[in-house]
Amino acid sequence: MATVSSPYADPDREAFVDTVRQFTERELAPNVHQWDLDGEIPIHLYKEAAAIGIFGDGFEAAYGGHGQRDALLRMGMLQALAMAGSGGLIASLLSNYIGLSPIQRFGTAELKARVIAPCLAGDAISALAITEPGGGSDVARITTVAKREGDDFVVNGSKTFITSGMRANFITTAVRTGGEGPAGISMLVVDGDSAGLGRTKLDKMGWLASDTATLYFDDVRVPATNLVGEEGAGFSMIVNNFNAERIDMAAQSIAFSRLCFDEALAYARDRQTFGKPLAHHQVIRHKLVEMDRTIRANQAWCELLSWRLNQGDDPVAEIAELKVAATLGFEFCAREAAQILGGASYLRGDTVERLYREVRVQAIGGGSEEIMRDLASRQLGI
Repeated sequence: MATVSSPYADPDREAFVDTVRQFTERELAPNVHQWDLDGEIPIHLYKEAAAIGIFGDGFEAAYGGHGQRDALLRMGMLQALAMAGSGGLIASLLSNYIGLSPIQRFGTAELKARVIAPCLAGDAISALAITEPGGGSDVARITTVAKREGDDFVVNGSKTFITSGMRANFITTAVRTGGEGPAGISMLVVDGDSAGLGRTKLDKMGWLASDTATLYFDDVRVPATNLVGEEGAGFSMIVNNFNAERIDMAAQSIAFSRLCFDEALAYARDRQTFGKPLAHHQVIRHKLVEMDRTIRANQAWCELLSWRLNQGDDPVAEIAELKVAATLGFEFCAREAAQILGGASYLRGDTVERLYREVRVQAIGGGSEEIMRDLASRQLGI
C-alpha cells in the first residue's frame, strides 16, 4: 500500500526537518548523557545549530532568520530535536526563541541588529527572565524594579528558574517601571556583562543539561535604548510569548511520548519472559497500544493547531488544553515505558529514566496544568 502523506506536508519544510533529524542523530543523541553529567551543553553546539538554521524561524532575514513564523516547521523541528531524548538540551539550545521573540516583535532596528543577529549566528545566547522567587504565573505581580535615571534604567530585584541564565549574553527581563498591576510592567534587555548582575546555578531534578539560574540585579544600569517597545507594554509581550512557548512545549511532550513508546517497544520485543518475548504478553501489548493511541491523538491536535496558527488564527484556549493533554500523555507514556523496562529504566543514563524525571517540568513550565485549565475556562467563557 502506498504511503499517504500528511495534508500539512510541504517539501521544503520536510527537507529542513530531515536535516535537523540527521543533526540530532549525529551530534546530539550520542552525547546527551554526558551533557547531563556536565550540567550544560557545549558552547560550540550553538554555532553548529545556527549553521543549519535551527534558530531562524519567525525572525527577519535581515538578522539571519527565515522570515515569517511557520508553526508547522517549528513543530517538526522541535520534535526532531526531541528524539535526542533530553528536554534540558532543547531548553538551553533554543532559549533564543523565548528570549528574542519580544525583541523581534517590538524592538527597535538598532536593538534587533545588536541582539538578534549574533544570537541567530550562534555567537551569543539569549534568555528570558520573568519568574521571580515570589511568583511565577502571576506575572502582574512582578517586583523587580527599574527606575529611570537620565539615559539609564537602574534595575534591582531577582529572577529565578531562568533557562540559559548562567551563560546568556542578553537577558530579556520583565521589570516594574510604573505602578502596581500589568500596566506598570516593561521589558528591558540586560547585557550579560552588566555590573551588579549576579548568577547562581540551580540544582534540579531534570533538565540537567540546561544551565538554569537565579539572577540577582543590584543597581544594574541598563541603557534606556534597551527598552523593548513602549514603557508599560511588557505584560502583553509576556502573554503573547507564552502562547508560542506552550504549543512548543506540547510538541516536545508528544515527541518525548513517542520516544518512550519506541524504547518500550524495542525492549518488549527483545526481552524474554516466561519463554516468550515480553511483547507477546497481552497486558504489555495493551500498554503499548494505549501509549500509541494517546500519542496519535495529541499529534493530530498539535498539527491542526499549528496549521491554524499559520492561517492567522489564535486558538489560545485550545493551545492551553493541548499543553495539558500533551503533558499528561507524556506522563502516562513515561510511566508505562518505565513499567515495561522494569529495573532497566531505573538506571541513570537510560533514555526513559531521563524523560521520566523531565515530565514534571514540562507540566509546569510555560504555565502549569492548573493555570492552563483556568486560562482555557476563561477563554471559553465558563
